[in-house]
Amino acid sequence: MKQSNKLWDKGFDQDERIDRFTVGRDREMDVFLAPYDIMGTIAHVTMLEKAGLLATEDLQRLLPELKALYREAAGGRFTIEDGIEDVHSQVELMLTRSLGDIGKKVHTGRSRNDQVMVDVKLFARAEIRKTVSKVRTLFDLLQEKSGQYRDVLMPGYTHLQVAMPSSFGLWFGAYAESLADDLLLMKAAWDTVNQNPLGAAAGYGSSAPIDRTMTTRLLGFDDLSYNVVNAQLGRGKVERTVAYAYSAIAETIGRLAADGCLYASQNFGFIRLPDALTTGSSIMPHKKNPDVFELVRAHCNRIQGIQNTIRLITANLPSGYFRDLQIVKEVFVPMFAELDDCLDIVAYAVANLEVRDDLMDNPLYAQAFTVEEVNRLVAEGVPFRDAYRQVGEAVMKGEFRFRGTLKHTHEGSIGNLCNAEIRRKMDRVTASFDFGKVESAVAALVG
Repeated sequence: MKQSNKLWDKGFDQDERIDRFTVGRDREMDVFLAPYDIMGTIAHVTMLEKAGLLATEDLQRLLPELKALYREAAGGRFTIEDGIEDVHSQVELMLTRSLGDIGKKVHTGRSRNDQVMVDVKLFARAEIRKTVSKVRTLFDLLQEKSGQYRDVLMPGYTHLQVAMPSSFGLWFGAYAESLADDLLLMKAAWDTVNQNPLGAAAGYGSSAPIDRTMTTRLLGFDDLSYNVVNAQLGRGKVERTVAYAYSAIAETIGRLAADGCLYASQNFGFIRLPDALTTGSSIMPHKKNPDVFELVRAHCNRIQGIQNTIRLITANLPSGYFRDLQIVKEVFVPMFAELDDCLDIVAYAVANLEVRDDLMDNPLYAQAFTVEEVNRLVAEGVPFRDAYRQVGEAVMKGEFRFRGTLKHTHEGSIGNLCNAEIRRKMDRVTASFDFGKVESAVAALVG
């Protein structure tokens, strides 16, 4: 048994086994949240002074200490000491060591519940901004490749059977537009995250005359989570919403990676990864394995499962706070770095892969042009169903030959990729994130 050293300490001994189990991985996860916990505390004490709940001279002593702590945390030098329960306890302990009783005043009008909510939201908001930038980098690269290979044909497949002619321009461009669509979901997640829960306390507000609108402005939030019970209900739901947006991006780049694995195999041979981007075998000297794409595929599959893991942790919880929610951090916090790593490595691989420009010379892909032949006959006046049957019979007899030229002119087709229009779609969605407002608010708060 040992004496507890916690914000909720009431003077009784704490069982060490219970301490280890209930704290879990909080210390590890909370290091990531430390800059945001300190940022939230700066806003909170600034508001407390305006509300008459903290003396001006106390605020003047607190702010330099908090800003120094923020720089330490933002620089990766913040640690949570052994025996300290979480980041909230550590920050308050450090303030009390340096300022005495003044450090004990920063918790007025709030709870660890709304502290962790604001920490998670500020953390997710910063991480979303980084991810959006990485998505845009990959998007621009895919569009560049789409333009570069717009006229290089490749077979398109349905049911893994040769279907119709496609192009590398169309293939690269498809994943670019998919990322633009994914950011629409990310914007919804951003809007959900960018609402201030601070002041909800333990989920039922406070009798202290706090000013939640002021902390909303100081922290650069767009709006409040007004109803304090709803703010508490956001625990888990907010994380699940963000995880859903991340799962959409993970699905896009996971499928790109799956294509990369398939197309780099000898049986397809559509693309080639430089030797430096492949790995070998301990027994087969000829192997050049696309491990980069395989691992991206696996990581992205795992990321897609995070939203469901969060749902299962929080399913059927009544209103109010429950310790179950602590576990959400353990699956949520690492998600951002995992997806960002995948975005970086996919961009690196796409930038360096080589494509085959003579694929359609292979007789294996001749049947990809059957629809083209049907449309050629229709243009000559043959009814569609008769043209379909005529081409089908030629295929069955081994006599099929496409005698026309490839003409795809409609929007989004081989001959009209609409890359400029897709870029405008991406420009609109990226411009809708008000990163500048957040940056200005944070700079004013911690500068």
